[in-house]
Amino acid sequence: MAAIGSIQPLWDSISLDKTASNDNTASSQNGFPVFADVFQNAIDTVKQTDAENNQAQYLLATGQLDNPAIATIASTKAQLSVQLLAELRNKALDAYSEISRISI
Repeated sequence: MAAIGSIQPLWDSISLDKTASNDNTASSQNGFPVFADVFQNAIDTVKQTDAENNQAQYLLATGQLDNPAIATIASTKAQLSVQLLAELRNKALDAYSEISRISI
């Protein structure tokens, strides 16, 4: 899948290596990453984009940043990564609620 600018698709950053499926943190049997891997990747992305945003804001405030659009882009990326993490959490909670309502 082609990346748009510096935005990478979620699945490109997760290893789909089937040979490591015996490990507890590895992919599930069907070759797709388990939810914990996807969620941890989203958390790491939030941390990374927040650090980039803080650095860009610092550089902008100290006058070391030539292009102020870089700070705006970093801020937007950080905001979008937090929104993605929140949506992942909401969907996980919705799925858990739905599963808990199933009668066996």
